[in-house]
Amino acid sequence: MRELSEHVLDILYNSLEAGARAVRVEVTEDSRADRITLCMSDDGRGMDPEEVRRVSDPFFTTRTTRRVGLGIPLLAQAARACDGGIEIDSRPGEGTAVTAWLQASHIDRQPLGDMAATLVTVIAGSPDVEVEYRHRVDGREFAFTTRQMREELGDVPLSNPAVVQWLREYLKENIPSGGGIDE
Repeated sequence: MRELSEHVLDILYNSLEAGARAVRVEVTEDSRADRITLCMSDDGRGMDPEEVRRVSDPFFTTRTTRRVGLGIPLLAQAARACDGGIEIDSRPGEGTAVTAWLQASHIDRQPLGDMAATLVTVIAGSPDVEVEYRHRVDGREFAFTTRQMREELGDVPLSNPAVVQWLREYLKENIPSGGGIDE
């Protein structure tokens, strides 16, 4: 994966595979602390302590369709390569939270990438799932929820092509660019 947004997409896909009905993404860019923090959480089936311990092993997966699970190990590697780390908090029946942090100015840090495309992919592909996104850059904040969209749209589905196009443009215009931290 070449961008952090691709890691976020992979984690969200895992959330959906785990039966999540609600997912939350928080991105915090803090130039004073020279840190980027990504937190993805869900209300999926969660993992027991043994699964949490093993989830960083690329040859461990709970899926029956393949034998490897590279999402968490690749995110952990990307974080560690930038003097960061990863933390996983999960409980069976309650969900999972994955938090990764990286040194923002590190030469090996991947760019944040296209978070708008990541969110649109999740929303259009799983229009019944509640998605909440919060992005902070040095005190500025952008927040978005599909719940608010549903209230505004009424009976129009989030997967409607016109809604998807509008959403793509809206998110691209409003997600903070990083104020010099990124790109």
